[in-house]
This record gives sequence, structure tokens and C-alpha cells, in this order.
Amino acid sequence: MRIVGILAVGGLMAGLAACGDAPESSSGTGDSSAAPAAGDYKTCMVTDIGGIDDRSFNASAWKGLQDAKADSDKLATPKNVSSKAEADYVPNLTQFAQQDCNFVLAVGGLMGDATKQVATANASKQFAIVDAAIPGATNVYPMQFDTAQAAFLAGYLSAGYSKSKKVATYGGLKIPPVTIFMDGFADGVAYWNQQKNDNVQVLGWDKAKQNGSFAESFTDQGKGKALSDGFVAQGADVIMPVAGGTGLGTAANAGSKYSVVWVDVDGCESAQQYCSSFLTTVVKNIPEAVKEAAVKGADSTGMLTGSYLGTLENNGVSIAPYHEYDSKVSPELKGEVDKLKADIIAGTVKVTSPAQPK
Repeated sequence: MRIVGILAVGGLMAGLAACGDAPESSSGTGDSSAAPAAGDYKTCMVTDIGGIDDRSFNASAWKGLQDAKADSDKLATPKNVSSKAEADYVPNLTQFAQQDCNFVLAVGGLMGDATKQVATANASKQFAIVDAAIPGATNVYPMQFDTAQAAFLAGYLSAGYSKSKKVATYGGLKIPPVTIFMDGFADGVAYWNQQKNDNVQVLGWDKAKQNGSFAESFTDQGKGKALSDGFVAQGADVIMPVAGGTGLGTAANAGSKYSVVWVDVDGCESAQQYCSSFLTTVVKNIPEAVKEAAVKGADSTGMLTGSYLGTLENNGVSIAPYHEYDSKVSPELKGEVDKLKADIIAGTVKVTSPAQPK
């Protein structure tokens, strides 16, 4: 979920206070073909329903725009607006396009259809989207992440760490950017079992059937707690929520009952109060991808071309340091995880998921 100091809550909230107002209507065109003067390139971000303070992918994308502003004097102070419902996506994107924003960022796979609609209606504007690609939309720069690779490492680690031989995962919604984590996690556990002739079970996700447990929310911490209580009742001692803010219910409930694998942003930085429960985090380096795209946009006189795919090899995905678990994870297991990472990069261990970016 990227990344030291990204999500210090105080700094994030300060940014919200300055930049979280709803978009204002404007009749300007903001043609992105005109080279901006210093401080004139306007970057504007619309969150999905998880909100800017999700300690997860919305917050990390916002961090990327802030980093871009710090990296290039061509950029103006970025703006953001949080969506309260999916019905907000089109109006929020449209009004930012009409405000002369040069770079309009949509965050999350749920925003794919809305971004396609608004980008088509504003063909001279540069759009970008995290966790989705829009075929044929030449003014939308896609940033995607093969999180199955990093989640595979987390699954292997969790299987090796578990004492009960039961680990669990659940999602916020059943969408590809979520299930790709669950696929990788389940396959990492299966790989452990294969290598060790063990029988660690995965609760909450059946990769073959693409079926499992979902909170149907990225914000409801109560549902996260309830799902976690259910997994614990079945014997799980490691849980990976892929559910944005809903996962905070899992983290807050952990105590000494189970360990948590966080996702998107290193949990010991984004939700420091729960660091003692985080075995590791499956990290998506969204800030770096967003920063690079925004800076390139400011340097360009035309539309961005190509796409971004984060992998273990380019550090676009990774697992976070063990932090407070450093002394709890054996040197042997750490070494095996490092070796597995090298094997995945080399292609000697294949990681597959129907949700992987094509």
C-alpha cells in the first residue's frame, strides 16, 4: 500500500484542510497541449468512496501528487476531493476538468467507467487512473500493480509464521484490484505447503472458485472486526484484510489474538497505532508512480503515452519491513522469503491471477 513518512496523519489532515474542498465550476478549457509556466501545472485528484484518509491507496496517491509538487517547480499546489458515493465520480471528475486542471487523477478501479466517460467528453485533458486501464482512451494514463507477486511473498511468510496452521483474508469488494491480493496470498500459502509438505489452510478465499469473504465496504470498520472475529473463531492467527478503511477494524481488534498483513501502504507508517499487530504489508508503490506521471505531464507538451506496471522487479510492489516483528520472524524464514522474491523476479517461480493487469 510506499514509503517512509507518507501518511503522518497530521500532515495528511493539514493537506485535507487546504485542498479538500469540492471542485468549483469553471468554463475554462485548460488545453494540456500548452506548456505550463512555473507553478501553473494544476494536478487534481478524485478519490473513490474510501476517502482521502483511508490509510491506503487514496492516501498514497495523494502523497504522490504532493511529492510531485515538491519535485518540480512547474506544478501548482494539488487539489483533491473525496467521493462519498459512486454517483459522485462523474461530477467530481467533470468539475475538475472544467476548472482548468491539467492532470486529473482518478484513484481506484471503481472509477474506470466514470473516468472513461469524462475523459471522452474532455479529449484535450490529461487524465490518469490508479488500478485500472481504459483501452482506447489515449488521454488516460493507466497505473497498475501486479500485487499478486508481493502478496505471494506475504502468503508464504504468513504460512511459515502461523502457529495454528490457519490464515485468512477478506476483501472490501469483489473487484480485480482486491482479488489480485487474495490470489497471490493464497498461492503463497500453497507454495509453502508444497515446499514444506505442510497443510496450512486459507480461510476467506478460494482461488479456484474465485469466491470468498467480502465486507462490501471500504469504510465500515465494524464489518472488518466481525469478519476477523469469525476467522479467529475458526482458528486463524494471521489475517490479511484487502479492504481499505474497513481493515482498520481488523487491525484495532487484533491485540494478541492474531497478526495482520496490511496492504497498500506500510501499516507501521499509515496506521502507526497498530504497528505491533502488523506482520508486514503488501506494498503498492503508488506515490512514486503518481509522482512520476504528474512530473512527466508537467514536462510534456502532449498527452502521456504508455502505461505503468508495478512489479517486484521495479519495486512497484514489495513487502514492507517486519518492524516490530523483526525479532519474531526467524532468520530462516526471512531468508526463504528473500529467495522467493529473487525466484519470482527471475521467473523461476510463476505468479498468476485472473486479476493481473494485462
